[in-house]
Amino acid sequence: MRFAKGHGTENDFVILPDPDGELRLTEEDVRLLCDRRAGIGADGVLRVIRTRELGEALAPAARTAERAEWFMDYRNADGSIAEMCGNGVRVFARYLLHTGLVDADRFEVGTRDGAKEVTIEEDGDVTIDMGRVEMQGTSSAKLARQVVHGDQISVGNPHLACAVEIPVADVDLSLPPELDPEAFPEGANVEVYNEVAPGVLEMRVYERGSGETRSCGTGIVAAAAAAAPEGRSSTWKVRVLGGECTVHLDASGARLRGPAFIVAEGETSLI
Repeated sequence: MRFAKGHGTENDFVILPDPDGELRLTEEDVRLLCDRRAGIGADGVLRVIRTRELGEALAPAARTAERAEWFMDYRNADGSIAEMCGNGVRVFARYLLHTGLVDADRFEVGTRDGAKEVTIEEDGDVTIDMGRVEMQGTSSAKLARQVVHGDQISVGNPHLACAVEIPVADVDLSLPPELDPEAFPEGANVEVYNEVAPGVLEMRVYERGSGETRSCGTGIVAAAAAAAPEGRSSTWKVRVLGGECTVHLDASGARLRGPAFIVAEGETSLI
């Protein structure tokens, strides 16, 4: 099986080209591919498939994805399916360009949260139109050593974005957060952040199905949305363990800009 390896601010992915939908990818396959000792190692898997090959498997929430030729079938490191991944879309877009599957500076990528418009910037950064960010109230989570409170936010997938008063480096994310099951029946990503300068956030994230990661694109957007003045357009620099991204928020939604790289290609016998 051919594969590639890529990352966006060190949120890394195994990329599997499956244009005609011939691969039957199991949870066990994904877990093995993502294993950092027995496999290739990654936070998740991106299967590259033509949207038309999904047929009835395309959920109603993703119907606008039919506009896009290529669909990002994203799986978390534990094998579970995720609705959306902002860093994943950037890396997926970079792979389409790298392999010649797309030859344009602007195009759409299909996801389980619908079609996402991609723009390739002059400096090589990739910008994703993430769509509307839905503020859904407040909730809390118990981390290993503290309880944090924050905003319940949907960026196509569920988040709890929590402002903390201590440096984010001092927050213990060694254990899975304990969430309110009524607020998050399918779990959620949990972000802790603080504003270290005007318009600049530092953030860490525990991703549902993957654990703490070096970055999370949808989490970066969620943290910016939680920090932003309600109803006002704003631009944020968000620093994560793996680098920095920019988020612009306005009445039309959120745009996420950051780097994306393909770092290796090869063959694997794991699947």
